[in-house]
Amino acid sequence: MTQQSPDPLLDPNRAPTLAGVERAAAKVAALLPQTPLLPLEVDGKTIWCKAECLQPVGAFKIRGAWHRLTDLTPEQAAAGVVGVSSGNHAQGVAWAAKRLGIKATIVMPSNAPVMKLAATRQLGAEVVLYDRVTESRDAVAAKLLAERGGTLVHAYGDPWVIEGQGSAGTEAKAQMVTRGIGSPDKVVACCGGGGLSAGLALALAEAEIVAVEPEGWDDVTRSLAVGEILSVDDMTYPTECDALQTPETWPINFAVLQARGVKGVAVTRSEVRDAMRLAFEKLHLVVEPGGAAALAAVLAGKVSVTDATLVTLSGGNVDPLKFAEIITE
Repeated sequence: MTQQSPDPLLDPNRAPTLAGVERAAAKVAALLPQTPLLPLEVDGKTIWCKAECLQPVGAFKIRGAWHRLTDLTPEQAAAGVVGVSSGNHAQGVAWAAKRLGIKATIVMPSNAPVMKLAATRQLGAEVVLYDRVTESRDAVAAKLLAERGGTLVHAYGDPWVIEGQGSAGTEAKAQMVTRGIGSPDKVVACCGGGGLSAGLALALAEAEIVAVEPEGWDDVTRSLAVGEILSVDDMTYPTECDALQTPETWPINFAVLQARGVKGVAVTRSEVRDAMRLAFEKLHLVVEPGGAAALAAVLAGKVSVTDATLVTLSGGNVDPLKFAEIITE
């Protein structure tokens, strides 16, 4: 039986909390400027787009990584961290580790975008590749931890990471209140493993939360519909939303999502591309496919909106040639 930490804040098996989200938000506020909250008119309503694509690593993932790594004990920090990621969490962990002087190893799929692999290495992290179809990244990470020691910093199945991602909601709420809009009553969030959706569900307890996944990778949506965790049916299903390609959610995320009655929807390749083009044309932002999924659901009419709807633009790490192809098609 695993011995519990005498300090509940250091227990990796603890549940994420609103207090944890607020603590993470304070850490992030002391470190980084707020990301813009941009208005966008859709069907006569003004929605509010949180431009997390403008973070230093191009994605919201910096939030959870910073919260997790700054809570390591000196002994844990000295032993280093191991992360699992398709690219954005990898950069968030690498960025935080470099700033804190911690050795980071990231397990990444061999078919991850070249720019995400290069950016992670440039930040000083060691990258260990695995095959997304035939290997389990969690098994690869577990083997590394058994051989080398260190602390796992999971991309979504981690209380600190969930709380850190939720800080985006805390920040957006304050921005909306300052503008006289009030607290968001609906949140539409891009969803891979559910870390961001779970964090936002904790941060914005009064809001309806909608998690948006790409078609073929809508395991969280299906899991919430039936009340149990399901895996992706076909790991070879093609998608441009690499940031949202997770095999299945984890119990820690699922418990939060279920408790809050979160619902999910799936979007198509063409809907995502439409959202990327509109974000570029109207908001002048470069948003990657996975980062545009939430906006895609709104534009496609799959999620109704109010004048206090918050939509995440969660990442902007897209290959320049791919982006040019999409916005000019």
